[in-house]
Amino acid sequence: MPIERTCESIVIEPSRPAATRPPMTRGAARLALMALLGAGLFACAHSSGNETAAAPAATPATPPAAAAAPAAAAAAPALPPILPFDEAVASAANKVFSSAPEGSHPVVIDPLVDGVTGYVSNATEGIGTRVADLVQKQYPRFSVEKFTPESLNGSPLVLVGTFTPVNGKNQTAGPREAYRFCLVLGDLKTGKIVAKGVARAQLAGVDATPTKVFRDSPAWTADPSTDAYIKTCQATKVGDPISKDFLDGLLGASLVTQADSAYNADKYKAALDLYDAAKKTPAGDQLRVYNGIYLSHYRLHQNAEATTAFGDVANYGLRHNRLAVKFLFEPGSTQFYRDPQISGQYNTWLQQIGLQAAKSGSCIEVTGHTSPTGSPALNERLSFLRADYVKGRLEHDAPQLKNHLVTNGVGSAQTLVGTGKDDASDALDRRVELKPIASCAQS
Repeated sequence: MPIERTCESIVIEPSRPAATRPPMTRGAARLALMALLGAGLFACAHSSGNETAAAPAATPATPPAAAAAPAAAAAAPALPPILPFDEAVASAANKVFSSAPEGSHPVVIDPLVDGVTGYVSNATEGIGTRVADLVQKQYPRFSVEKFTPESLNGSPLVLVGTFTPVNGKNQTAGPREAYRFCLVLGDLKTGKIVAKGVARAQLAGVDATPTKVFRDSPAWTADPSTDAYIKTCQATKVGDPISKDFLDGLLGASLVTQADSAYNADKYKAALDLYDAAKKTPAGDQLRVYNGIYLSHYRLHQNAEATTAFGDVANYGLRHNRLAVKFLFEPGSTQFYRDPQISGQYNTWLQQIGLQAAKSGSCIEVTGHTSPTGSPALNERLSFLRADYVKGRLEHDAPQLKNHLVTNGVGSAQTLVGTGKDDASDALDRRVELKPIASCAQS
């Protein structure tokens, strides 16, 4: 069996010095955990469907003896049942629209995403279509409109959602057993979250392949605009205010959505114009915009412009301390995939990454990642060797980087998708990351 059947990506990401704190004893840790459970901080991972918990409000300290009894008695909320995909969509959507405000309302759907990567997939697109159909048939007092700058002028209700593979404890770690599904409806007139629905779906039969623009995107990082969207779904409850970061990015998001649709339809000039327009909005400094501009220039055979645009992609990732690049390797090898349709731009990518890394003046850690397929020990070694290969290529293109790069390999310990399908749906798990670090000493 090959170590991995498709590819591995490498992320280059700057790191921050680790915070120092006194070690916590086992007894203290247990009491702290019980106090957190008593405060209901883990509800987001169960009843609310949140991917990440919102920061708790400050509360008066409770003596350990008094806190222990109610914490022990409180049982964690039951997880939603794991349903077939269509049933899970209907369950979450019915929860939202049956509890939405009375009266007639226009609704726009800000395309649903994976709750970790922020990618739009065939599955999340399908959810949007199913929700729109359900609203039309069962909730005629709502009218679903296209997500455009013009429709936002009417201050409609905005539907957002995440669809994320999780383990048996509803967490994004370890072997994935289901999809956690969250839908949230926000009212732009009141600035409040007005409805929420959560569900879980079976893994079987779900096409999580990213749509074309995300499948083609060369790089990834945790983008503030995408994070604001995800937190709007996962870290809120009914009655909460809609986050300012999400609201400030809505205009740009509507333009990016139109640009993505144009790119997916092979309308590259129209896509480029829309990505350029999105870049000029207040929230235009985001990776989806830079990836889209690069891809559109490349598809239009505007090579000089594409090279410059990829430099912007690399610069953005390094500025945000994490640049994950989807380099495709030959199975079980440290050599790039030989098909020029796939790897033909790798030389340009490496040159631009080297240029931007040299400009930063930082030490850079190059870390290889793999999917869970195959032997963990062999995958860890292979991920290190691939990172080392990328390091050598960068030093060849930018000699000034010598003694400024270190390598690391973590195998499948830090998967983002985690389904282990080894296809386009989890390509980000086989990445190479670039990360600025405090010291160039090889650990």
